[in-house]
Amino acid sequence: MILSPRYLLIDAYFFIELIGLIAKPFALTIRLFANMTAGHIVIIVLLFLIVFFKQPLIALGSVPGAVAIYLLEIFIAFIQAYVFALLTAVYIGMAVNVDH
Repeated sequence: MILSPRYLLIDAYFFIELIGLIAKPFALTIRLFANMTAGHIVIIVLLFLIVFFKQPLIALGSVPGAVAIYLLEIFIAFIQAYVFALLTAVYIGMAVNVDH
């Protein structure tokens, strides 16, 4: 077999495509995890302000702020689930070669 640039590029393309197929679901998973974790951290920080300052009046702003972030987090969770499902379907559709 002759080692022409064409065959070397085909081998390189195969490995690049394989890495891409593995990286896409992994990137979606990391993105979903990071968004979920960020919301929880913000809520914890807002509630920790009450303990840190040892002032009951801080709770008047901190607790409603935490509730607002929690409601925003629920809304974002629905959006993230939709985007996760949509991008997964797109990636699977791109990976499967359907001949017409």
